[in-house]
Amino acid sequence: MRSLRWVGLLALYVGAQAIALLLSDPFRSAGLTTGTNPQSASGPIEIVAIIVLAPLLILWLARRKGGLATLRHLILVGIAASLYVTLYATFSVLPPGLLLPPPYGAELVFEPAVVFAAIVSAGLYLVLLMEPQWYVVDLVGFLAAGSLIAILGISFAILPAFVLLIALLIYDAIAVYGTKHMLSLAEVVTDMKLPILLVMPDRSDYDYSRAPKLTAQRAQPVEEREAMFMGLGDVVIPGTLVVSAFVWLPTAPVIAGVGANLWAGIGALLGSLLGYAILMRLVLRGNAQAGLPFLNGGALVGYVVAYVLLFHSLSLGLTGGL
Repeated sequence: MRSLRWVGLLALYVGAQAIALLLSDPFRSAGLTTGTNPQSASGPIEIVAIIVLAPLLILWLARRKGGLATLRHLILVGIAASLYVTLYATFSVLPPGLLLPPPYGAELVFEPAVVFAAIVSAGLYLVLLMEPQWYVVDLVGFLAAGSLIAILGISFAILPAFVLLIALLIYDAIAVYGTKHMLSLAEVVTDMKLPILLVMPDRSDYDYSRAPKLTAQRAQPVEEREAMFMGLGDVVIPGTLVVSAFVWLPTAPVIAGVGANLWAGIGALLGSLLGYAILMRLVLRGNAQAGLPFLNGGALVGYVVAYVLLFHSLSLGLTGGL
């Protein structure tokens, strides 16, 4: 079972990309984008700034008296609110509101999306607050990852997606191998039991709520560690290019009944999976690794190869969109 933990993380990784592809059209119709100009190369700057500054703020608050508990509640509320918005957009693709029997001569319209999104997001918030077991953390992380990938993919055309992946590839390498503050962040997030890390234990009854600190787990030999971890950003960021290719590239030529846009997205996904394979080989040796250099790098290479083969052009789709 221990040797198969990477398979569980792989299933979450691929599943989140698939969910994001399915959500991209409904989210685009609902207007769930991060900006107004998806072609602007400066579009990702705000996202990069948030990703760079948020860990520093989290680490600063974690060192304040009572800061960890306050921070946990704030992040949980933010996650619940984000889930409500994205779940509402997802459930909105269901049939329209049902007409209920009119009480006292007045008609009452029931909109399933509002109720379902509220129930699911509030329920997950309460479970995370009271009993944050690994499967709950993974479920929320999985839902959040699929939604975030879809939102970023519809927000950024190919050029800004390239900028986002390359900028965060460099930042992640610096934050893990250079300043090492990303390792400190992982420690804090593990202690708070938040769905910012995906958790894959070696047994189903693993009690994540009582798990030892990450540093203590890293001190153990690899074969004795009870769980593997993967940052949510390692799932979301490379997936942005997968969805961006699907949304912003033309469908022609169609090959085997599948549009070129989806083939290009699959190429990016396959490239990131090659990076994932290399990353896991290094992780299984026992040392913490920066994920984005491997995952983003693989996604970029896979996309470039797929685009050139599909469109016979070196423009790479960087100069336009639909």
